[in-house]
Amino acid sequence: TLTRGLAMRHAIASLRRAVLCALAAGTAVGTPAMAADSSAKPQELDEIIVTAQQAQKQVVSDGDLGALGFKDALSTPFNVSNYTAQLVLDQQSETIGDVLDNDPTVRTTYGSGNQSELFVIRGFALFGDDVSINGLYGVTPRQLVSPELYERVQVLNGANAFLFGAAPGGSGIGGGIDLTPKRAERSLYRATLSYGADSILGGNFDVGTRFGADDTVGLRVMGVYRKGDTAVDNDFREVRVFGAGLDYRRGPVRLSLDVGYEDQRAEWTRPTVRLGTTVGVPKVPDANVNYGQPWTFTKLQDLYAIGRGDFELAENVQAFVAVGMRDGTEDGDYSTITMTNLATGAGTASRLYVPREDENKSGQAGLRAKLQTGALTHQINLGASLNVTENRNSFTFGAFPTTVRSACGAAATAFCTNLYAAPIVDRPPNSTLPSAGGSLTDLPKVATSQFTSYYVSDTLGMLDDKLQFTVGARHQQMMIKSWSRATFLVTSRYDESATTPVVGAVYRPNEHFSFYANRIEGLAQGPTAPNNATTVNAGQIFPPFKSVQYEIGGKIAYRSLTGTLALYQTKQPSAFSRPLTGTLVEFVVDGEQRNRGVELTLNGEPTKDVRFIGGIAINDAKLTRTLGGTNNGKRAIGVPNYQMNFGTEIVLPFLRAATFTARAVVTGPQMVNVTNTIELPSWTRFDLGVRYVSVVNKHPLTFRVSAENITDKAFWYSAFGGYLLQGSPRTLKASVTFEY
Repeated sequence: TLTRGLAMRHAIASLRRAVLCALAAGTAVGTPAMAADSSAKPQELDEIIVTAQQAQKQVVSDGDLGALGFKDALSTPFNVSNYTAQLVLDQQSETIGDVLDNDPTVRTTYGSGNQSELFVIRGFALFGDDVSINGLYGVTPRQLVSPELYERVQVLNGANAFLFGAAPGGSGIGGGIDLTPKRAERSLYRATLSYGADSILGGNFDVGTRFGADDTVGLRVMGVYRKGDTAVDNDFREVRVFGAGLDYRRGPVRLSLDVGYEDQRAEWTRPTVRLGTTVGVPKVPDANVNYGQPWTFTKLQDLYAIGRGDFELAENVQAFVAVGMRDGTEDGDYSTITMTNLATGAGTASRLYVPREDENKSGQAGLRAKLQTGALTHQINLGASLNVTENRNSFTFGAFPTTVRSACGAAATAFCTNLYAAPIVDRPPNSTLPSAGGSLTDLPKVATSQFTSYYVSDTLGMLDDKLQFTVGARHQQMMIKSWSRATFLVTSRYDESATTPVVGAVYRPNEHFSFYANRIEGLAQGPTAPNNATTVNAGQIFPPFKSVQYEIGGKIAYRSLTGTLALYQTKQPSAFSRPLTGTLVEFVVDGEQRNRGVELTLNGEPTKDVRFIGGIAINDAKLTRTLGGTNNGKRAIGVPNYQMNFGTEIVLPFLRAATFTARAVVTGPQMVNVTNTIELPSWTRFDLGVRYVSVVNKHPLTFRVSAENITDKAFWYSAFGGYLLQGSPRTLKASVTFEY
């Protein structure tokens, strides 16, 4: 009897280990691979399934560094965080901005006047157009991106012109975001039903399988649909998303094809607020108040495809090639309020209608090799990239009647409004189309760009690779043209090149710690002097802006907990017109902004029942060279002194199937104007939630309920770019997911 009892306990223990290992291996697709055994009791198997569901990773610190390839966390001389598909599922994230609510180094605001997400990393902008997929620029859906199609959302803190090349939109000086498509690792059948305040109903599905001899072919198919009103009064959203990933793995060959389609619509959205020259920060309206107009909308449609091949040419020698494309359309009526009276909330607003079409292509190819010369190891990378974009757009303003603009003396293209009691006005007809506006039906070509680059690097390892040095350089050619909407003639040409080097070092004394340093540059198109009679160097083309970053830091990886401490400095040049004699000016590149900071992040599980996500970032962003020195030493607009995002998840011993979540988001004061006379106050937001895992016939059923901004606090979220964005009101979310 004793022997049979021991054997039974051994069998159950072996089953537990086998199932946990299978579930852990299934993290990449977020589904358990069930291994039933008649010797296991149903209750014990249910406990194993619940435990495995709760243990899946939400944040990892290794990642794809573009030109340097995939690196584990402690061997990376940069600060990298990857937010997984499991986090997207657990936190019910609906945009990339929702995912990055976990990152203390990032703040998500809006583009000027529309519903595009703009990311502020280390005090510098990253446009949504400059988010990449698998290292390819220009193929990511524009403005708003649903994260359900991606296995990872990677944030690389710091300049990255060598790693990924210059972003075609001219942003990304403080960091970049790269998306990794999902892959079918094994069979997965998942369906989710969701609800969001005020009345957003929808759901998504995620299906994957492998087939063929030795499972050489994998197929992953995903879809999303949501529709309804947000927690802001009358703010309506509708989202349709479909994606598929097909891959082939056999011997030395790996091939993949990813396609995605996004259709996003936003109506009657709450606008951003600009301040008049003599206006301070206004009192914040109630959290859910909408001071926009019912005729405002944004409609985005994007179709993209990416093909990639990886080939093992010989032992330790790999080659890769990737191509991608995106066709996108955008339509929108936009309106932004300009405050003119701080006491009453009075102001003016206008209408801007912009139809747009994009046609982008991107490609890259490279070679990676590992070899050894004496006591030194080498990881050699070389390659090339090409990015081509074409943009067609037109615009027109609204012609408002005197009845809605005379009271405040607004111009013919504006109307009177109020931040605290916004009147509803009819959608105006188009104003007389200016010659610069272009046709609204046959959109004229406005701009094209072609970015070509070549890179090479070598990572030298010594002391059994405990000490590694990376040296490399990328040469980038920028060719940009602009056209007149009226005459269809080329109005400007930009053809410049620059070389951006990189130097990085990592010292890893043991398996738990590493110390790193880097010197890397950011790259953006340089300016062209205004073509007018008062500028003595009119039309002069300046070389690309090169931003120089220095960074040192340390990393720790112990059990399931990882932490990073980074200290950095980035200097970004700027241009202005310097007065000469009389009305004459000279356009010069003689300005500079210097951003310094400290970042501390902590992600993972210090114990099996506790998880941390987040950290703190301290920012010191100042203007160090300005026209005549007038604003030297002033803080940069919209960059908080400090930021903290810290989330905790806890499993209580008396309720093992439930995970309780809490998060605090703290943002320090921000300057609104360059003279630093107007300051946005700091703000704090609290989120709470709970997940409960049940088991139905050996399959997990997960219930989730969460509330963001639980106190329903009204606050100004951001002043980046000089305009105010109000924070979201209390937002409830609920969902249920069944996996088979």
